[in-house]
Amino acid sequence: MRSPDLRSSAHRIGAARSLVFLVLVGLSVRAAHLSLLDPRGAARGVAQTSTVLTLPPERGLVLDRSGAELAITVPAPSVFAVPTEIEDPAGHARAIARVLGADPGRLAKQLARDKRFVYLARWVSDEQAEAIRALNLPGVGLLDEPRRVYPHRELGAHVVGFANIDGQGVRGIEQQEDVFLRGQSRTFPVERDARGRVLAGFAPAPDATSGGDVALTLDAALQADAEMALDAAIAETSSKAGWVVTLDAKSGGILAVAERPTFDPNQFRKLSFPQTRARSFLDAFEPGSTFKTFVIAAALEAGAVQPHELFDCENGRYAVPGKVIRDSHPHGVLDVAGVLRVSSNIGSLKIGYRLGAQRQWETLRRFGFGRSSRSGFPNESSGLLRSYKNWRPVDHANVSFGQGVSVTPVQLAAAVAAIANGGVWVQPHLVARRRSPGGAWQDAAPPELVRVLRPETAATVLAMMEGVVAEPDGTGKRARIPGVRVGGKTGTAQKIDPATRRYANNRYIAWFTGVAPIDDPRIVVVVALDEPRGPFHTGGMVAAPLFARVASAQLARLGVGGTPSLPPTAVAAAPPEGRAPGVVAAPPVEESIAAAEESKVIVARVGERVLVPDFRGLRVDEVKQALAGSRVALEVEGSTGGDGRVVSQEPDPGTVLAEDTARVRVRFAPGA
Repeated sequence: MRSPDLRSSAHRIGAARSLVFLVLVGLSVRAAHLSLLDPRGAARGVAQTSTVLTLPPERGLVLDRSGAELAITVPAPSVFAVPTEIEDPAGHARAIARVLGADPGRLAKQLARDKRFVYLARWVSDEQAEAIRALNLPGVGLLDEPRRVYPHRELGAHVVGFANIDGQGVRGIEQQEDVFLRGQSRTFPVERDARGRVLAGFAPAPDATSGGDVALTLDAALQADAEMALDAAIAETSSKAGWVVTLDAKSGGILAVAERPTFDPNQFRKLSFPQTRARSFLDAFEPGSTFKTFVIAAALEAGAVQPHELFDCENGRYAVPGKVIRDSHPHGVLDVAGVLRVSSNIGSLKIGYRLGAQRQWETLRRFGFGRSSRSGFPNESSGLLRSYKNWRPVDHANVSFGQGVSVTPVQLAAAVAAIANGGVWVQPHLVARRRSPGGAWQDAAPPELVRVLRPETAATVLAMMEGVVAEPDGTGKRARIPGVRVGGKTGTAQKIDPATRRYANNRYIAWFTGVAPIDDPRIVVVVALDEPRGPFHTGGMVAAPLFARVASAQLARLGVGGTPSLPPTAVAAAPPEGRAPGVVAAPPVEESIAAAEESKVIVARVGERVLVPDFRGLRVDEVKQALAGSRVALEVEGSTGGDGRVVSQEPDPGTVLAEDTARVRVRFAPGA
């Protein structure tokens, strides 16, 4: 028999057991309710251990027309934190700041925020990522983000543009094709262990959400040629800036757009946004006398003038209501071709008056002036061509020789291409093909076509443009390319002085618009130098040689021979002492005389660079003769004996190389 004390203890123990049992049952019921019946409970549990990060998708590729990669995407480590899980923000901040070289105070503020996710640093180096990982800090982790990379750096930067740190295209093709390139966002689970350390989960395969690929009409090799020539011309003329635009004369495809100053799109975070604008598309300038080509074309098309009709140019001075118009050199009587050839302002305005304001304006509009070129480039300028209804006689006169109107370089190139293309304006464009993820390449929509001139009118104007270059008194004779028929038009546009709002007497844009070859137009090239500061500033003296340099290299790559007769350096030298400024003799284009006589191959040198000729079909002795006198190293492969001829070469014809390091490899085969 138990004592009363023992019985009392047993009752208390039993009661305690019952109470514990009831508590456990209650907790179990509550847990079951939260887990099975109340979804908020389950969500709270998951929220305490994991979160989901949304990452921008992997952007598609941007390629040139030959498949060269102009923009690619690579993984880049970024540092993030979950502030709600960090107990010592200041200590974490000091440790992370030492690795990243960041401000610990700023990091501490980020880590103290009441947020479940913050970026601490985007796109850190691999070394910094390893150092952060080694710290093993609770609540701090690393993840790989897609980062846009531009392998060729400055090459074509204004056209390709760039995507920002969040993967959104904000300039150039990256902006124009952003929706197609971007793809779909990816979700990235982020989990934490019991100690609060971040454990990265798995993102879906990039291929499942990546964007499409875009192939451009741009040619990286032609782009490089244009940029190299532009750099040399700017250095030699001390120009403030410059542009080169090359179009396929028939298709309207934009082959090259070179601009200076330029930028590296990989460093976009260090640049001011206006610095990255593509001025060939977004900025409009007065075209100067290049506009006379289209006024004359409009008058011929309308039958207002005949090609051999004569106009009195009044010996260089002609009064219109409100202004006296002058020519740079006095001229007497000129036919229409002569007006274009010597670039007479007075002859051009008389032709414009004969045509009439309305017909002149309507034809200029068909050429694409005063409206966007519809290339698709973001924020493209329409230029300025005021309605003829608002023209006074002086306005009509000014427009006839390229004042009071503004155009973009791309508009100007497309208008010249219309003449080269038999009178049909073709919409300029940059995108050739698109490829959806996992799909096949699809051609872009065909460009818009507009008949501007009859074929016979276009042929007449093209012949006149050839006279500008080929005739001894032509203003564009420095654009000649031996062995290639070239046509073009010079222009020298006065710039407005911002202080006086009047035309400045010491600030110009030198233009040249050209077509080559005339007998079968392949390319249209528009070049401009902004505020050249050498002894010469006119389009004929500084822009025409730049055209020759660009066009000859590009034609060589397209299989059309020829080297410039006058390199850009021809206009850089000061006139000899005691001699008035005028045409300075150009440094000769050095060539191997023996090679020129026997093999017809010319190795042209401009400064310390050489233009690689086409050796295909030559014998080994002819190749050696062509290279005689140069510092270009020759490597020979294959059978050179007997009737051995060159069947291939590296680099390609038209490549520009530094002479000191130039090396050419040619392969021979018998009977080739």
